[in-house]
Amino acid sequence: MTQEARIQQIKRLLNKKHHLITRELADYFNVSFDTARRDVLRLTSTGQAIRVHGGLIAVDQDDVPNFLTRSSIDSPVKTKMAQKAQKFVHPNQFDFIGPSTILKKLCELINGMDLQIVTNSIDNSLALMQSKLPNVRLLGGKVDKEHRFNYSVTSLDTLRRMTFNTAFIGTSNVKSDGIYLTRMSDSELIRVAASRAKQIVVVAEKYKFNSQNTSPFMSLPLSQIDVFISDEPLTQKMKEDFAPNTQFISVLRK
Repeated sequence: MTQEARIQQIKRLLNKKHHLITRELADYFNVSFDTARRDVLRLTSTGQAIRVHGGLIAVDQDDVPNFLTRSSIDSPVKTKMAQKAQKFVHPNQFDFIGPSTILKKLCELINGMDLQIVTNSIDNSLALMQSKLPNVRLLGGKVDKEHRFNYSVTSLDTLRRMTFNTAFIGTSNVKSDGIYLTRMSDSELIRVAASRAKQIVVVAEKYKFNSQNTSPFMSLPLSQIDVFISDEPLTQKMKEDFAPNTQFISVLRK
């Protein structure tokens, strides 16, 4: 059995038991303890579960934990993904950075750079307050406290009067026709921001292709994505749904 297949089974077991022991997983799958430990690390490093002594626990009942839970998990993999995204940030640019725990890390990395950032994410704006640069515009509106972003019709009008060098976008679900979010307001704002960008960079862990969480609102089709940054390499079948010239970047080896 491949690691990806074990990961899916572990997630189903977590939904039932909430707490799993690494040693028991090794016995259950008839693999070595080190193999089971690597499975646990893969799940916990991407924020799909929380590591505890001897095993792991579920973060909630969905495949994608809420923003605050994911933000509290120190993930080296997310940091590496943010570092890959950082390569597309250059001085004197005018960029949009959407809500995402990975993109929050990107904001931490670009402190001190001379550019302008527009965001609707409360956490992004706070992360960008650590130094005088970059210049930051936080879009206003009603605050979604759970997902920690602002939204208003005025913000949509503001975005339509801007042109971005690059739009950095996160997502909660990737389907064959596009990337999806859980909130219609968030999806609408991201869609407008992306339409005003010369380049679109999306960051998303591979597990979001198989996520069962409710994300009914498409923010943009896969054909519009210029760069897709993931933790694990995508399969050839996954890549077929993107535009032929999409650049794929992963931080982990197969």
